[in-house]
Amino acid sequence: MSTDWRRAIETQREEKDRYFGGDPHSPIPPDERESFDGLEYYPIDEDYRFELPLHEYDDTEPVTVGTSTDGEREYLRWGEFRFTVDGEDVALQAYKGDPDDERLWVPFRDATSGDETYGAGRYLDLEDDAHRTNDGNWILDFNEAYNPTCAYSDRYECPLPPTENWLEVPIEAGEKAYH
Repeated sequence: MSTDWRRAIETQREEKDRYFGGDPHSPIPPDERESFDGLEYYPIDEDYRFELPLHEYDDTEPVTVGTSTDGEREYLRWGEFRFTVDGEDVALQAYKGDPDDERLWVPFRDATSGDETYGAGRYLDLEDDAHRTNDGNWILDFNEAYNPTCAYSDRYECPLPPTENWLEVPIEAGEKAYH
């Protein structure tokens, strides 16, 4: 397998650390930025990178998702990814905020949530141009899993992963909990 995808993830992580540590729009509270020395991640692991078809639904259903501030947001349940982690078959729902959007949002919780990773869960954003293979499959790479902004400061409102995307298996890839 090519190492280009590994280098791309390393670069994303370096850029995010620079942004979080120094940008005025960083979600890290201003009084913590000076001592910020980077986010913690699991090592990049090929076993958590999947190229999969999205099993799209004929009739997309609206789903109301709770937020970290007791609010609600509407999404469309667009399709399902099916794959195997550590010998266990699992499925994750993919959502869209707008039917015309090419981006898929895949929020999830797993067995690491609340321990090694952010308790409310993590996200994957799948962009049509960056996360599609030539044969039309999607690249579901948990090495790219990231914390929502509310993991760094309670001034943010974040949608929470619906219970249908709570996995029993650990996903030991991507961003770890912020201290």
